[in-house]
Amino acid sequence: MKTAIVLDCEFLAIEGSPQRFWCGPFDPDPVVAQIGAVRLGLEDDFPLIDSLSLLVKPLDRHGQVYEIDPFFTELTGITGQQIKQGGLDLADALGRLDRFSQGSKIFSWGKDEFHLIAISSYVTGIAPPIPATRFGNACNLLLSAGMPYEAIRTTRSNSLPAYFDITHPPLKPHDATDDARAVAYTLQHLLRLGRLAPCLLTDAE
Repeated sequence: MKTAIVLDCEFLAIEGSPQRFWCGPFDPDPVVAQIGAVRLGLEDDFPLIDSLSLLVKPLDRHGQVYEIDPFFTELTGITGQQIKQGGLDLADALGRLDRFSQGSKIFSWGKDEFHLIAISSYVTGIAPPIPATRFGNACNLLLSAGMPYEAIRTTRSNSLPAYFDITHPPLKPHDATDDARAVAYTLQHLLRLGRLAPCLLTDAE
């Protein structure tokens, strides 16, 4: 079965850092701490086939693991102890994502690959293992499906199912895998309605 991957990432933040564009004197680099991905089938009833959830050790520019700020824990539920016990090295995590994708195109709500590949790989000091051509922006897919541009600008990934009145199991906002599921449920819904052509998900935009 042809498939597409829906990706979401949680990257480090402290209170106010998004508004400062992570440029404040105490702001961490926005490196990835969690990767979530869902495999979406592009044939038959467009099933959600499998999912992936990985914690990643977020390293600073000197190779030290960042301390997890209470703001980040409150936002995501991820603690420093969880990172210590189950966090993967970035190279290992990206390798697992690449194998999970099985060569399929990878879409996120926006451009999570910049935090996952460009920023995190640069800070960690590894070569980016997945080329930019493998990634696409799910915002473009929803634009092609008729979602108004203004709505795309103001709707977060975890709010997409509510926007389209999609019934789904409970999802936790700011959990990378559940946010990926929210986007995947939305793409599934639009594929089933015929508002989104499966071929658009086989070629990253």
